[in-house]
Amino acid sequence: MPKAYVFTRYGGPEVEAFAEVDRPVPGPGQILVAVRAAGVNPVDWKQRTGYRRPGESGEREFPVVFGNEVAGVVEATGDGVAGFAVGDEVFGNTVVGGYAEYALLPVAVAAHKPAELSFARAAALPVAAATAYDGVHQLGLPAGSTLLVTGAGGGVGAAVVQIARAVGLSVVGVASEGKKDFVEALGAVHVPSGPGWAERVRAAAPDGVDAVYDLVGGEVLADAARLLTDPARLITAGAPAEEAERYGGARVARERTAAVLEAVAHLVVNGELEPHITRTFPLDRAGEALRTVEDGHARGKVVIEVAR
Repeated sequence: MPKAYVFTRYGGPEVEAFAEVDRPVPGPGQILVAVRAAGVNPVDWKQRTGYRRPGESGEREFPVVFGNEVAGVVEATGDGVAGFAVGDEVFGNTVVGGYAEYALLPVAVAAHKPAELSFARAAALPVAAATAYDGVHQLGLPAGSTLLVTGAGGGVGAAVVQIARAVGLSVVGVASEGKKDFVEALGAVHVPSGPGWAERVRAAAPDGVDAVYDLVGGEVLADAARLLTDPARLITAGAPAEEAERYGGARVARERTAAVLEAVAHLVVNGELEPHITRTFPLDRAGEALRTVEDGHARGKVVIEVAR
């Protein structure tokens, strides 16, 4: 039976385990993919604690396979699927689970993998890069505007900086001192996180910032809101919608479409976006991969590779 990395109930790392699971069967509008690579994201461990995305409902059936983005090869297609065939190389968001040998993808959020992209780089795009893309386009800032990004050194943050630069924005990126070189290499002005960071932003951008893309939440979000004259130009992917709305902002509105996946892949192929995969792990070290992200010190993206 295929192997997968799962959580058996809600809780901490102690509820994680490897398990043998049935090979999924694609339903209508779904494709079965032999996984070659799976991206690792903060939402993965948050779901283990019981977190649900906005609009997500229904009870999870345990064990639950970790993972929300994969790249691989189509093994089978469900009823009504057009545009995908067995043998196609694809990437996208999973129905359930990605840290596994097989995963189901809904065709609405699946796309063909460009030949120029490795499976690992493609697997790093559906969550972080697509979230970044959605938020930057949601803000719709004119070229020359200044965007403040909190949490600029993580997977989503790194993508936000690059996509913002690609559309002509200036970027100020808040991240730990240890990520200074990384953030500056992305094209942003680095501001060290920690106490007093907002004053350091004012010094780095004396003319002010035009918008905020927050990836941290909490007090950081509150301080970031005070840097804006127009609170409607505050968006977050690091806090619940009600927290952003408290300051006049909004949660990032996710498109979750194949068109967005194709757009971010095009940016990578054109050299305007690099997923910045900083660590890869085999499937049998999935727990270690997840700890790397859960500990909050990862820069760029972490990817699990599945041997075939």
